[in-house]
Amino acid sequence: MAYVISSECISCGACEGECPTSAISNGGEQYVIDANTCIDCGACEGVCPVEAISQG
Repeated sequence: MAYVISSECISCGACEGECPTSAISNGGEQYVIDANTCIDCGACEGVCPVEAISQG
């Protein structure tokens, strides 16, 4: 199951650069993860300073 970013996201962008498949993008209010591109590696979860990323 793909990772998801909760409303706790502060739009810092730390996760975007960690994603090996470029599945993360700025969605306006917060960053979003494209479930079709996410490979469930968890790289993004480890760099989020507010723990807004988790497996969906």
